[in-house]
Amino acid sequence: MAKIKWRKWNRATHRDLGYFFFFMSIIYGVSGIAINHLDDWNPNFIVTHKTIQLENPVSTEITKQEVIEILKAYNEEDYYKNFYFPNEYTLKIFLKGGSALIDIETGEGTIEKTRRRPIFKEFNYLHYNPVVWWTWFSDAYALGLVLLAFSGLFILRGKNGITRRGAWITAAGIIIPIVFLLIYH
Repeated sequence: MAKIKWRKWNRATHRDLGYFFFFMSIIYGVSGIAINHLDDWNPNFIVTHKTIQLENPVSTEITKQEVIEILKAYNEEDYYKNFYFPNEYTLKIFLKGGSALIDIETGEGTIEKTRRRPIFKEFNYLHYNPVVWWTWFSDAYALGLVLLAFSGLFILRGKNGITRRGAWITAAGIIIPIVFLLIYH
């Protein structure tokens, strides 16, 4: 009976899974960092605010053409969609990709524009598993990560392998999440 060369198969499995799931690791790594910092920024959209000041107060009888003239001063006239008064003191102008709010008595206002953040928006979309077949592929990726983790333990032999130096590093990687759970959960 021939001896099974399990180290050879282990290295091949680790290598091929690493190649196959390379881009999935990039997607989930980048979007995971982005999602971890939702309080610091919006990973899906870039939101800009521009403060504006009109010279004259605005009448509640303002026309569409007058609204477009206001927008011209800020190079936003091509983005005009519609306008209305949400209350007696505020003019709201809808723009493609944003809106403007103006205090009609003081003329003070803000133009807020929103545009998609390239790459992050798409990566985050995939991270949230948008359709069933993607969920299955994500599950396969998760299983692949488990196999990569276990097969990676046995790639090296000797002083850097799992029986010596690798054991200490692996233990540290196990202890940190356990300590976190004990303290914070």
